[in-house]
Amino acid sequence: MSDKIAAKLAELGLVLPAPAAPVAAYVPTVEAGGFLYVSGQVSFVDGALLKGRLGEDVTLEQGVIAAQGCGLMLLAQAKAALGSLDRIARVVKLGAFIASTDNFTDQPKVANGASELMVAVFGEAGKHARSAVGVPVLPLGCAVEIDAVFALVPA
Repeated sequence: MSDKIAAKLAELGLVLPAPAAPVAAYVPTVEAGGFLYVSGQVSFVDGALLKGRLGEDVTLEQGVIAAQGCGLMLLAQAKAALGSLDRIARVVKLGAFIASTDNFTDQPKVANGASELMVAVFGEAGKHARSAVGVPVLPLGCAVEIDAVFALVPA
């Protein structure tokens, strides 16, 4: 494999974190039927969990950075499972959960942190379907959690 995606990450100045271990009874990834399903990844930024709620103690800008952190962790989990991100043919869907107050309505802007990362890394193949949902609380008190579905290059 060419390691094209690794070169793109380096060009963007992005470094994948070490894949986080699951915090409960699940696995980080499942490969099935030509897809890789990645469990929800929480908002690690520079090795620390970004905690809080949008509209309360986390700004929109911090939320976008948190979502990008989730996106990097999704890629780290995918690389650990696949050996190379070049096995990803397309980003199919992201599901974004944003801890937020009942009057915060910019969940889509927060989720753009991960969405724009996928397009920057994969180009046209990074464009995906998405949901962006506000929730009152997330595991470990994190601000953002995002899961993903990736279509894989046929073997």
